[in-house]
Amino acid sequence: MTADSSSPKKDLEPLGPTASRLWRFMKPHRWGLMLSVLAFVLVAATEPLIPKLLGYALGEGFQPKPAATPAVPGVSLPSVDMQYSFPIWMVPIVLIGLFGLRGLFSFCGQYMLNWTISRTVMDIRAALLQVLLRADARVYTSIQPATAVTKVVNDPQQVVTLIAGALVTILRDGLPALALMGYLFLLNWKLTLLSMITVPGLAFVVRKVNRRVRAMGTWAYDAQLRLVSVVEDVTRAWRVVRSFDAADFESRRFAERAREVQRSSLKTAAANAMAQPLSQLMASIGISIIVSLALYQSRQNQTGVGEFASFVAALLFMSSRLRHLSDVMQPITNALVVARGCIGLLDTPAEPDTGTRELTDPRGDIALQGVTLRYPGANRDALSGLNLRIPAGKTTALVGSSGAGKSSVVNLLLGFERPDGGQILFDGVPIDELTKANLRRQFAVVSQDIVLFDTSVAENIAYALPRDDAKLEQVLRAAALWDFVQGLPQGLDTDVGANGSKLSGGQRQRLAIARALYKDAPVWIFDEATSALDTESERAVQQALELWQGRKTLIVIAHRLSTIRRADCIQVMSEGQVIETGDHDTLLAQDGVYAGMVKVQH
Repeated sequence: MTADSSSPKKDLEPLGPTASRLWRFMKPHRWGLMLSVLAFVLVAATEPLIPKLLGYALGEGFQPKPAATPAVPGVSLPSVDMQYSFPIWMVPIVLIGLFGLRGLFSFCGQYMLNWTISRTVMDIRAALLQVLLRADARVYTSIQPATAVTKVVNDPQQVVTLIAGALVTILRDGLPALALMGYLFLLNWKLTLLSMITVPGLAFVVRKVNRRVRAMGTWAYDAQLRLVSVVEDVTRAWRVVRSFDAADFESRRFAERAREVQRSSLKTAAANAMAQPLSQLMASIGISIIVSLALYQSRQNQTGVGEFASFVAALLFMSSRLRHLSDVMQPITNALVVARGCIGLLDTPAEPDTGTRELTDPRGDIALQGVTLRYPGANRDALSGLNLRIPAGKTTALVGSSGAGKSSVVNLLLGFERPDGGQILFDGVPIDELTKANLRRQFAVVSQDIVLFDTSVAENIAYALPRDDAKLEQVLRAAALWDFVQGLPQGLDTDVGANGSKLSGGQRQRLAIARALYKDAPVWIFDEATSALDTESERAVQQALELWQGRKTLIVIAHRLSTIRRADCIQVMSEGQVIETGDHDTLLAQDGVYAGMVKVQH
């Protein structure tokens, strides 16, 4: 999250562009939305029938007419039979039928609207995930994993749910309000026009309240993300928290963020709550004037009870609908504030991929020629005119103190960073001419930062590749893990837990090594790959790697120099440059930096 994410300037940014971007996701499913609108139009078409039936019942139903009786000469009739316009048994049939029809149309409208919403949420989530999958590597240094999860999973559902609720209100109450307005014009257009006198005041109130809601909603959204980040830190770094006995510290940090969320949520709720009473106050002024005038006009013109009841009932029904519509802007504003936060993720810069070539028969010969690299904000180069040769089929070890540039070499080879100067060749081809996908297919990496997925042993090893049980056994034996896997409850199909939480540190390391072996790429990179292993497991892995020596290009980064004694070439790095080159015996004979490092470790 950027520092200015909750700045006043952002709070007052127009939300129209965000609404346009949301519509792009909803547009492919507009047929569902149109069918929903059609269903609610049919519901609205029946709305004027209710006050019409009420007026008819009160007018015609209570005023019987004499029945027509044929006159008989010379015979006097002592009484007259009264005849009503309709039988009483028709009342429940008409009303039940009318409301049944309205219920059917309303169900269809809401179902189609939710169908459209669910598809839209799915599309938004897919688009956001694609952005994360293709984002530039440097983006991940500025975004918390929990924040990304919130933006991709929770926010789209919240946005579309809020908008859906507002749409239902607009369709369910707005369309009938329009139908009732037309009916009122037919009954008495003069009084209906007078009912519009409160519209300017209502618009002013809605505009002011909406501005407040937008500002408070932005603050609440940013506060929520900061609270999520605290929880993510606690769950991710729980070992550090407990080893430092920092439970009280984290509780205070959480409480501070939680209070901020509570205050912002309360102010947002207060801003939302202002809309309805203010809108109702403005509406009550208009209704009181109209009802009074209608009553006065009815007395002056001696109109019937039915006509007056029909007009007042329609007016009250319409005001009830408008009261619901006064609450529409707040959820829409809140939804657009959240949408601005999550859909803004779509603007994340994608990783540049200008390469067009692909290697079809790679050997694994690598050369770095005069490569310079400086990270943003750093005061010195991570690599300074580095010249480095890694021959195909050989084992090359990179050693040196922390900050010497070893990991920077790996980042450049994988295309996670781009050199500021010089070039990198893979089989004689500049790597910036290769597609990123093709370049990365040439490498299998085991990093000191082990990452495992919350799935089975087999799926972790054969990650994104077809499963081959024979090959799985081969690489597990090579990683000294086969006997352990055989003893698991479900063998290869046993889940390893979140990031391998069900495994020990050494088992996690060996599982990552097995995954790299399974990929069978021409170049293997082991960045402190055996640092968490015991001596016996390390020896087993070293023996397995020696089986591929001469057939694979191996790049080994190690601080424990005993693991690289048999490397074909050892490159000693310092301050982003290679200062010594040779095999173990040659470098010891030189009695230079490498020899000094060996003496220190012995």
